[in-house]
Amino acid sequence: MQPKKYISLLCSAALLLMGACNVLDVEPKGNYTTGNYWRNQSDALDGITGIYNVLLEEEYTGFREFVFDNCSDDQVRGGDHGYDQAIEDFTYDPSTPSVRTGWRWKYEQISRANNALIYIPDITDIDPAIKDRCLGEAHFLRAFAYWRLMVLYGEVPIITEEDVLNDNYNKPKVNIDTLRQYIEADLLQAANLLPETYEAGDKGRVSKGSAWGLLCKLYMYWEKLDNAIEYGSMVVNNANYALAPNYVDNFNAATGNNSEVLFAVQSENGWGYTDFVTYHAPRAWGGWSFFYPTKGLVDEFEPGDPRKEVSIMQAGDQVDIGTEIVTYDPSLSGTGYHYRKFCRWLKSGGLDYSMKTPLLRAADVYLLVAEAKIRTLGPGAGDAEINAVRRRASTALPAVSGAGMTELMHERRVELSGENQRHQDLMRWDKAQLIDITTYYNKPKLTYNGTQEPIGGAPRTFVRPKHYYFPLPQQEIDRSKGVLIQNPNYVN
Repeated sequence: MQPKKYISLLCSAALLLMGACNVLDVEPKGNYTTGNYWRNQSDALDGITGIYNVLLEEEYTGFREFVFDNCSDDQVRGGDHGYDQAIEDFTYDPSTPSVRTGWRWKYEQISRANNALIYIPDITDIDPAIKDRCLGEAHFLRAFAYWRLMVLYGEVPIITEEDVLNDNYNKPKVNIDTLRQYIEADLLQAANLLPETYEAGDKGRVSKGSAWGLLCKLYMYWEKLDNAIEYGSMVVNNANYALAPNYVDNFNAATGNNSEVLFAVQSENGWGYTDFVTYHAPRAWGGWSFFYPTKGLVDEFEPGDPRKEVSIMQAGDQVDIGTEIVTYDPSLSGTGYHYRKFCRWLKSGGLDYSMKTPLLRAADVYLLVAEAKIRTLGPGAGDAEINAVRRRASTALPAVSGAGMTELMHERRVELSGENQRHQDLMRWDKAQLIDITTYYNKPKLTYNGTQEPIGGAPRTFVRPKHYYFPLPQQEIDRSKGVLIQNPNYVN
């Protein structure tokens, strides 16, 4: 999906949960309303592109979603957003910027998907296969927005197509099982409607594998392990979603839409792009230096694991910034490290904004299937999936045998480093009583030389169940005039 055609999507002015409608036009096409926009196949395709385009937003997957992993033991904050200290040390509240700013963009994505699901079924001037695909994409993208809301906040309001038609936006939150069921229904419908693969011109659109993979994750968070194995195996056993030949292929602009990448933000130089790479690259080389890996993460990589070199910049590394080869110095970072996997430069100089932001990879699904098998069948049951991920990294890495949760947790940490999984994994395992999360978070985060990182590195106190979810944004509660109720652990 090449995001070269931006349109103005329709928003309801009465939608209290989302704030004002955002207009992303770069090629004005006229004045549209719900009565005259959804006319033909071109309108449907542009409308779906408009849903994807929300992912480019800085306060969504362009940056803000990745701040939440600063809670983890894998990274600390850089940059100049001092208020994000509250995220790291678990002192955030309903008014903390990182807690509140991304809310509106998730509901914006839901709003655009709802419009597509209301009006595309009535379009007659459209190829039936394209129509099904568009509806499948809308179902998936709506599910993804609700998935992120659920993971972060737990219970939130559901806005349906019927609510849009009835101008009914100010709704109470639903319990988490109701929300999971709604996401599940959307993903099952998406899997039914979406194709397995795409031709080159449409690479980057979500597929059946995207829906199966997110279903696998949903079921893991729901503790429905057999269901996770069932839908995750549909990805693992399908050659269309094979692991990329090389780990680094997932993080290069030219190869970022390979078979392994089930869902990624489609950024492109000169058109619609995300600042994801800007937030990760060192300031001295054109970036903003907002995310620093910790020594704990770096030390987790085994000797000889090439994923370390791909993922991490550290002292003495030679880095190609396009116009020259430079040597990485620890003074470039608060911890002495950067995420190399998310930094790319053009040969002519400057950051390469065509690098995709990976949101769901098949390797993640392989390891979830392995985990579900270990937890249901015992140690060794997930060896095939773990070894597939390890063999792709390097045939020199020793194969696991009889792997249990310790080996599984290690593999997820190194394979998915920096990809916004660690904090949620730790909380998920703590809820299942597989670990004690407080023992991870009551230790300091260390710099490359073994000292405590002075900004964001102090030991933290994780409080159960309060910190399993973030508070609902106070401004949304205020706008609802009492309909939206704060999560109980954050009520004064």
